[in-house]
Amino acid sequence: MHCKPLRWIGLVVLMALITSCVSERTSWNKRIGVYTYDQALLELGPPDKQARLSDGRRIAEWVSHYSTGNTLFIGSGIWGYPGGMGFMEGVGPDYYESKLRLTFGTNDVLAAWSRD
Repeated sequence: MHCKPLRWIGLVVLMALITSCVSERTSWNKRIGVYTYDQALLELGPPDKQARLSDGRRIAEWVSHYSTGNTLFIGSGIWGYPGGMGFMEGVGPDYYESKLRLTFGTNDVLAAWSRD
């Protein structure tokens, strides 16, 4: 009888973890006009590239690198006396990068965003 409250607590914690993992991606449209450059630094870290335009706006870009998965090797060959030979071909992972570009107004508040 004493274990039931612990089970419920464990179930609630598990549900909270699952829902936090399934949460939506960041809605950048909702952040326009309220999100600051300082908040971006705290959340995303220093940008990979940034520039201040002549009109005072700041453009900052964060680059993420990822791959499609593991490498698969396919091969064939012959084995015999006194040795053997073979051929092996490696297939992939492909590497990609994703760029998040945030444009901040002269007051360092988010004005626009794009993602490649």
